[in-house]
Amino acid sequence: MRDERRRWLILVVGLLAMISGSTFQFGLAYLIPALRQDGFSLEMAGVLVACPTAGVLLTLIAWGAAADRWGERVVLSTGLGFAGLVLIAAQWAPGTGGLAACLALAGVGGASVLASGRLILGWFARHERALAMSIRQSAQPLGVALAAATLPALATGGLDRPLLFLGALLLLAALAALVLVRDPVRQEADPGPQEPAVSPYRTPMLWRIHAASALLAIPQVTVTTFAIVFLTDARHWSALSAGHLLAGAQVCGALGRLGAGYWSDRTDSRLRPMRIIALATGAGMLVLAGAAAAGWSLAVPVLLVLSVIAVTTNSLAFTAVAEHAGPAWAGRALGIQTTGQNSLGAATPPVLALTIGLAGFATSFAVVAALPLVAALLVPVAAEHAATRDRTEAPDPQPASAR
Repeated sequence: MRDERRRWLILVVGLLAMISGSTFQFGLAYLIPALRQDGFSLEMAGVLVACPTAGVLLTLIAWGAAADRWGERVVLSTGLGFAGLVLIAAQWAPGTGGLAACLALAGVGGASVLASGRLILGWFARHERALAMSIRQSAQPLGVALAAATLPALATGGLDRPLLFLGALLLLAALAALVLVRDPVRQEADPGPQEPAVSPYRTPMLWRIHAASALLAIPQVTVTTFAIVFLTDARHWSALSAGHLLAGAQVCGALGRLGAGYWSDRTDSRLRPMRIIALATGAGMLVLAGAAAAGWSLAVPVLLVLSVIAVTTNSLAFTAVAEHAGPAWAGRALGIQTTGQNSLGAATPPVLALTIGLAGFATSFAVVAALPLVAALLVPVAAEHAATRDRTEAPDPQPASAR
């Protein structure tokens, strides 16, 4: 019973850690109006908002390797604590260059939470692992919602209060990880099918999951970034009305991730649901492209459905990667996974903005529709089925006790 309480407490702490990291990394866009009031151009404000992502991409794999070696408790408390202190110090940063450097350094520390997930693998049995990972992954839309609700109001008096709020939030998460998180005991005696003694990258399974996940990040970013632009420019909505509608879609997206995790656990498959969702995303993007070309009002509900569907594969892919890599490799594998997703995700807005400007929304959505269809072909469902068939008949072991 004590271990039962402990593992759910650890899940809650992991959720809070990811919410704090997501509020910082993905929520800085809500400070753009304040930055422009302080004299920054739109282009420079965009560069500042992108600085945390640059720091994240540089260190994700390194944080994953650190988690494999020292455990997630050390990684989360150290990384988030460092990010929180840097953001608080950013209030006194000299000039634009100093502020950009602080945001990038905070991104370096914040990457620790994005390269984690080993705790789920160690504390939760296979039949409940996808739902647990989905709960943790729901932190991203929840973090964006928290940023939308707090940062614009805090920024009315300048950037000091938002930076202090974000720094304090990260420090609180770091303290919770240090005090409450316990890493599971490593199972060294018998690696078994879930902890390969050799690199899991000697077979193409992980590479295919990484590639499919990176491609699926493009329609996700397309919908989340350009939905409000499409509603205001093509459908002539007010920005306020569009914002309220899309905020509700964020909450539904978080619930969609939970539903995907539950579906995966009930069917004992991570990749079959992932392929089905990828096919649905591609079909939905094609319908959206057709509705946009024809000027139909159907485009609005299709856009809302895509806002939910397109974000639901993340937790499935993360669970599959962690399980196939095993505890000895999970941190590095999750770091590679997140690096690929963030790299293509970061490149999507400028490229798609140029495409929309040249060819319009309909053509751009049609081009994006091809990518989840390719991703569906890459998802290694047959390899997962073979691994499931070869799994020993022994019941899934209970989560390991804490150190």
